[in-house]
Amino acid sequence: MKSSEPLVLVIEDEPQVRRFLRTSLKAHGFAVIEAENGTLGLREATQHVPDLVLLDLGLPDMDGTEVVKRLRTWSRVPVLILSARGEERNKVEALDAGADDYLTKPFGFAELLARMRAALRRAARVDAPEESVLVQGPLRIDLGRRRVELGGEEVHLTPIEFRLLSVLARHAGRVVTHKQLLTEVWGPQSAEETQYLRVYLTHLRRKLEPDPSRGRIFHNEAGVGYRLELASPPEPSP
Repeated sequence: MKSSEPLVLVIEDEPQVRRFLRTSLKAHGFAVIEAENGTLGLREATQHVPDLVLLDLGLPDMDGTEVVKRLRTWSRVPVLILSARGEERNKVEALDAGADDYLTKPFGFAELLARMRAALRRAARVDAPEESVLVQGPLRIDLGRRRVELGGEEVHLTPIEFRLLSVLARHAGRVVTHKQLLTEVWGPQSAEETQYLRVYLTHLRRKLEPDPSRGRIFHNEAGVGYRLELASPPEPSP
């Protein structure tokens, strides 16, 4: 029987980083297993089926992006990248390969915990994403009924606006790359048309942000993509 403690697989070649993560995560109620390279990490993922993976990109035997690609052939486990590579290109490649989030070293442990909790919440509702009702303050998104409300009042969205919102909502809390958004909303022929995103995100902010100038719900990850931040857990459908 699986432990009630969420099981985290740490794939990291630096012993001191593994030690820090092992000690800190265990102190916060997580069970931890470790691997020092990608090959061992994939083997541990197969044998132990973790709830979440923390993955370094600069592994000695293969790039971490390759680990993500291999994991995604059989597993939807949340993958959070921890890497010293801070370039936009590295973030985009890892996220496009299937990673759920990205933190650049050095990182704050409180932020790491927050992102881990968000990833675990997303994984818990992934089996029925279209039935989710997502809430952030006065904003309510009912994906199943295709209804959006702000302060209890229905907000009219165009079909494209709703498709864009629904993609972001299904991945709430996760950075969705420009390429993924464009492909899912407009099709693969529009994968480079980033101006579409700027225009329609502006429309959504004006319609759905209580204060569009502050951007509390729609977050722009410069050069990478966008993230819809829903702090509250999903409500059960009525």
